[in-house]
Amino acid sequence: MSPPGRRKFDRSIVDGPIPGAVWKLAWPTMLQNVVGGLQGIVDHAMVGHYVGFTGNAAIGVSWQIFLVVVVFITSLFTGMGVLVARFTGADDHDQVNRVVYQAFLTALFLTVFVMAPVGWFLSPTLLDLINAEPAVQVEALPYLRIMFMFSFGMMMFFMLGGALRSAGDARTPLRLGIAMTVLNVILNVVLIAGLGPIPSFGTAGAAMGTVIAGGVVSIYALFRLFGGGWVVSFDRAMGWRPDLKVIRELFRFGLPTGVQGVAMNVAGVLLLRFVGSLQLSAEAQAVYSVGYSQLFSFITWTSVGLLGATAAVAGQNLGAGQPERSVAGVRVAARIGVGVAVAIGLTFLLIPRALFGIFGLDDPVVLDLGVELLRYLSVSGLFITVALTYTGGLQGTGDTRSPLYISIVSQLVIPLGLCWLIQTFATLDPGDIWLAIVLGHFTRATLSVGVFRRGGWKDIEVRVG
Repeated sequence: MSPPGRRKFDRSIVDGPIPGAVWKLAWPTMLQNVVGGLQGIVDHAMVGHYVGFTGNAAIGVSWQIFLVVVVFITSLFTGMGVLVARFTGADDHDQVNRVVYQAFLTALFLTVFVMAPVGWFLSPTLLDLINAEPAVQVEALPYLRIMFMFSFGMMMFFMLGGALRSAGDARTPLRLGIAMTVLNVILNVVLIAGLGPIPSFGTAGAAMGTVIAGGVVSIYALFRLFGGGWVVSFDRAMGWRPDLKVIRELFRFGLPTGVQGVAMNVAGVLLLRFVGSLQLSAEAQAVYSVGYSQLFSFITWTSVGLLGATAAVAGQNLGAGQPERSVAGVRVAARIGVGVAVAIGLTFLLIPRALFGIFGLDDPVVLDLGVELLRYLSVSGLFITVALTYTGGLQGTGDTRSPLYISIVSQLVIPLGLCWLIQTFATLDPGDIWLAIVLGHFTRATLSVGVFRRGGWKDIEVRVG
């Protein structure tokens, strides 16, 4: 029985039909990611109209740098998700709350006392690293520093969403995500363009709107966590003392995912460096920032949503002693993801110029590069959605190391190696970089499916005492 004021876990995820269990978690998570991604689209669209393509490039390169750091902290939430899903499958409320609270304390310390000061001082050096043009750096530096200094609200949102989803509640994160997106859009309209007595902050205004919206939602979430009523809750008696047994397990499962995320985003930064070395570097970076970071995200957002749903279903069923249901859940999620990728890929092929026009990009050279990129990405989306759903199955059951090794090969060695070889022995063109992206995603999908089918994840245990 659940204590008074605490919602029960949804046992249909381990007892009901598999397609229903996957869809119950998948659709709110997919929709939440799409709605949340609209923040980036609004940022790019408004900055593109009010600042120009240098503003688009500035946001794109800043996010690529910011994610390198953020994914390390959010990797703790992957470890948290493994433990929460297992304990939810075992119907153990106390252990679920214990794990989530320790993840909250650890993330608070890393964000406020490590990421904020280090990010502030290293931002200029990081922008130099990716060959950003001087005009892009002028726009990017204040944006990046604001994101590093005031991002704890976003971290809190990511943590809470992962905890609730792993415990079987995907609708509450959806509602919080919609609220944060609406608030962010309103703030962006005011801060990017200026309104009345409020001046226009341009590109920096996009960062300000993002961190303010995240902070407001996280404060509300903390009140709800301590007030009860969600499947996860905090008790004031928990105190500030770290639980080293739990933190050790958070890092044991989460650290490989953090290294994986850092490796992938370092690969993204280095890929931007190759883009920056092209003859039309500013135009190519703008296309990359909008086409790959924003438009292609319609596929990655839904696929990451499926990853989260698959991880919860696979982890809970393994915790309930039903690994065969974990396998079935991953297969169902992969079929859903391929269907979505096909639909979005057709849009890329049919109306590419109209899509770039949304972001204020009307330069003929930029549009030609963008059309070419979307042709490649319409194929690449099929591979990345399969890769991410099977990655969810591996990570949700506790195998976080295999995706790390797969990512190093598929996102670092293959695409960057190909670009380096072409640049060294021939002339590197934009099409070469787009092809390298596709080959990397194909390799990631192939390896992820193969490792999951091998079944080593079935024997992984958790140890928190």
